[in-house]
Amino acid sequence: MALKHIFPILTMLILFACKQKTKVDSLYFNAKIYTVDSAFKVAEALAIKDGKFVAVGSTKNVLADFDADEKIDLNGNYIYPGLIDAHSHFYGLGRFMQQVDLTACTSFDEVIECCKLFYQTNKPALILGRGWDQNLWTDKNFPSNEKLNDAFPNIPVLLKRVDGHAAIVNNFLLNRAQIDQSTKVDGGKIVKDATNKPTGVLIDNAVDLVTKSLPQMALTEKIKALKLAEKICFENGLTSVCDAGLEPEEINLIDSLQKSGDLKIRVFAMISISEKNVEYYLKRGTYKNEKMNVSSFKMYADGALGSRGACLLKPYSDEKNHYGFLLTDKNKMELYVRRISKSNFQLCTHCIGDSANRLVLNLYAKYLGENNRKRWRIEHAQVVDASDLAMYKKFNIIPSVQPTHATSDMNWADERLENDRIKNAYAYKDLLIQNGWIPLGTDFPVENVSPFYTFYAAVFRMDNQEKPVSGFQTNNALTREEALRGMTIWAARSAFEENKKGSIEIGKFADFIVCDIDLMNENHKLKIRNTKPKQLILAGKKIK
Repeated sequence: MALKHIFPILTMLILFACKQKTKVDSLYFNAKIYTVDSAFKVAEALAIKDGKFVAVGSTKNVLADFDADEKIDLNGNYIYPGLIDAHSHFYGLGRFMQQVDLTACTSFDEVIECCKLFYQTNKPALILGRGWDQNLWTDKNFPSNEKLNDAFPNIPVLLKRVDGHAAIVNNFLLNRAQIDQSTKVDGGKIVKDATNKPTGVLIDNAVDLVTKSLPQMALTEKIKALKLAEKICFENGLTSVCDAGLEPEEINLIDSLQKSGDLKIRVFAMISISEKNVEYYLKRGTYKNEKMNVSSFKMYADGALGSRGACLLKPYSDEKNHYGFLLTDKNKMELYVRRISKSNFQLCTHCIGDSANRLVLNLYAKYLGENNRKRWRIEHAQVVDASDLAMYKKFNIIPSVQPTHATSDMNWADERLENDRIKNAYAYKDLLIQNGWIPLGTDFPVENVSPFYTFYAAVFRMDNQEKPVSGFQTNNALTREEALRGMTIWAARSAFEENKKGSIEIGKFADFIVCDIDLMNENHKLKIRNTKPKQLILAGKKIK
């Protein structure tokens, strides 16, 4: 071959060999990456620059095209998008960690002992606690506060039930709030004994009668609570949370801490609905940046099934002629629905019982119409009459559910809903079918923070003892892919954030976790449930 032909070929080979690689901030490779994109593709490597994904593909191709000072060989570990809790109480978790934890108590006597120990250790001016559940005790009736009065006669004590929809307080606090035999409340109940004397148990709106008399937390304590909540979320693999009900001052505090760098977690903040808050935010408009999203209101229709506050179409099986109750007057709910439907805000309504679900579905339908794109949500959708399911699809209403509620409630829920009604409860697959997607959350601190508990409960429908052996109503179990989507891209979609996060795709925030377990294929169920991420990366920066 003539020299004049050889030189061009050699030149091309040299240029190819010296191809300039694109410089990025970091490279992760030799991994199994579940991208959770539309095709649920699996990749091996990714490149990050300026806090976003710039490449996702094979190890060979990504390393051939990119270079970085930080190169992480994951040696076959697994990468998932940053996990998102679609319904939680982020600020509430931080506050809960500063109170008496009553979740492990097996009797009211244990509740009292936990409170005594807390008081001896902390010497607080008031005692706040949460987590008791009479359904797990030998005596499943609500307790009475005589022992609480004996133990704490001179300081206020408020102990919330696990669901937050009921509480027991001592007489000191009842007297401070001026609650007596004649006190009445709408959307709640003051439990009384045979002599019409208050027992100290307050349900739903009745709890507000005492909480408004309690002192406000100091700013330093609020900041401490938020930082502690973030730490716990990061430890469990959460990079984003939806806080389902915050006041404006709490939203503003979180926003300020994010801007100062004191909080890093991404927050979708639902505004607690009130006339004052609706007026304020409808004038102000939605507010969004890379860490904070304020574009949704949270409304309460009814209470909780465990405290018999959920609003049912038929009476509770274990309480004659009791249907539960609405926490918000239906006329007031319609006023909120009408006003918000004319805005750019999303509405998310807490509905547990089938009566509450029917009422809110019909209200939504009246003002949204078919083929709307507002993605209004029903939070929990716990008991939905089969005849109402099609409303979700017809009016594009999104059910936002928490799978661990099913496995926490399954041992007593049929006492509340005998016969065929229990079949209409915790029906996650039936709900998913309506729109083809469903966001998943935990409702923490009502349930454990871990999204891996969510995955386990959604797929296997079992408790931490792998019971029942056949699973609880497994016809409504989700597949592994559906569960992972519900904790990532579908959770993002429920907050109108699917173009920014929820999957590992070019241009999205580089939020992801590294685990040593393959959620899609691991056969050891409890190994899945007990998983903790080895690393958590937020906007390309290693947090854990």
